[in-house]
Amino acid sequence: MSYTVGQIAKLAGVTVRTLHHYDQIGLLSPAGRSNAGYRRYGDEDLRHLQQILFYRELGFALEEITDLVSDTGAEPAEHLRRQHALLTARLQRTRRLIVAVEKAMDAEMTGISLTPEERLEVFGDHDPALHADEARGRWGETDAYRESMGRARSYTKQDWLTIKDEGERITRAFAAAKAAGAAPDSPAAMDAAEQHRQHISRWFYDCSPEIHRGLGEMYVADQRFAANYEPIAAGLSAYIRDAIAANAGRTAR
Repeated sequence: MSYTVGQIAKLAGVTVRTLHHYDQIGLLSPAGRSNAGYRRYGDEDLRHLQQILFYRELGFALEEITDLVSDTGAEPAEHLRRQHALLTARLQRTRRLIVAVEKAMDAEMTGISLTPEERLEVFGDHDPALHADEARGRWGETDAYRESMGRARSYTKQDWLTIKDEGERITRAFAAAKAAGAAPDSPAAMDAAEQHRQHISRWFYDCSPEIHRGLGEMYVADQRFAANYEPIAAGLSAYIRDAIAANAGRTAR
C-alpha cells in the first residue's frame, strides 16, 4: 500500500505538519515520492509511525524516540516487550497516583489525613467519608464545620485514637448512670453530658449548650446515630439526649 501524507495523517490521527516535521528531523521519512514529488508512505512507514506515537504518548522526547525506533537490529517482538515493560511501569505509577489522589480526596472531604490502614485501625468498619458529602451539604457554610475540618486535618493517628478512647469512656459513663437508675437530669448523667460537650469543644469546634442540645436531638432522630448507642443499652440514645438537654439548662443558669 502507498499513502499520501494526508491519508497517513488521517489514519494516525496526527497533522500533516507533524509528519513534515518528522521528515525534516529524520525521524520518519517517507518510503518514496510520487512523480510529482509528493511524499508517499508505505505500510512499514505506518508501523514506524505507530511506534513513534506510542513513545510520544509515554512522554519521550523526539531525540529519545529517534534512538529507540532507529534500532534496526531489534526484532518486532523486542519492541513489543519494551513497550509492554514501559506500559506496565506507567500503569503502576498511575495506580500509585490514583491511591494518592483518593487519599487526598478523602482527607479533603472528611478532614482526616490517615492512610487506609490507619483509618481501619481507628474507625473500623465505619468510614467517615461515607457521610462527608451530607455533612458538607448540611453544615458546610457554618463556622463550626470549617473549624472542625481545619482541626481534623492536623490530627495524627494517635490523636484519633485518643479521641476515640475519650468518646467511648464518656459513652460508658452515660450507660453506667442509666444502668444505676439515675435520671437523665441527675448529676451523674449531666456530668457525663458536660464531658461530652467539652470533648467536642476540645477536639472539633466550640460546642455551646444550645448546639449541644441540637446534637442530642439528632442522636435520636437519625437512626445512624442511634445505632451507635442502642446496642450498648436499649433507650440509651434518648437517655443521652435528655441528659444533654438537662445539662444545657443547667449550664445556662
